[in-house]
Amino acid sequence: MYSSIPDAETGEVSTRIMQQRAKATRTAVIEGAASIFEEVGYGNASLSDVTDRASVTKGALYFHFKSKEDLALAVIAEQHNIVRVAGEKIAAAGLPALETMIAMCRTFGQQLLDEPIVRAGIRLTFEASAFNGDVKGPYQDWVTTMEMLTRQAQLEGDVRPDVDAADFARYLVASFTGVQMVSNVLTERRDVLKRIDDMWRFMMPAIVPIHPPGPGTP
Repeated sequence: MYSSIPDAETGEVSTRIMQQRAKATRTAVIEGAASIFEEVGYGNASLSDVTDRASVTKGALYFHFKSKEDLALAVIAEQHNIVRVAGEKIAAAGLPALETMIAMCRTFGQQLLDEPIVRAGIRLTFEASAFNGDVKGPYQDWVTTMEMLTRQAQLEGDVRPDVDAADFARYLVASFTGVQMVSNVLTERRDVLKRIDDMWRFMMPAIVPIHPPGPGTP
């Protein structure tokens, strides 16, 4: 196929093809693992189940991941990346900060409905004690982002200046986590978007400024 290409260039092409194949295999393994972890959880999942679901050999799996723990952490990392990329797109839209926060929560909720890797990553996060996984990073990133947006919303006049931005960010992340967990238990998340809207409806009176009535307002 590459008979007319110089050896050096052929080598570069071959290396690139191998890298693409390796990347495709890694992606297939993560997607297969996410599917299994979401269905049966970390403890009941086996690497044989993963290789069957991903249609790869055990050798291909072990080339990328040394253990089931490594694979679980990779699924969590990919889940965080999916959520992060979506959040960055929302932030780039130039919406007011409070609207950005609401949009990020709703988008995350939609991903829980649409993205198996996101659902698997969330399940694994709550099962992390089973594999001694350090899963604080995604939560810390999310809290930091929400704190930054809360401070920006205060500058924009949409959040009361006396609200502690750091405390509210932690409360928001905890509230979202609880809302989606309860939605999962009760309805398999079928109502998760409504519950996220309810969460914000209950929180808004506590954080938005109370504007005095204007002249002539009864």
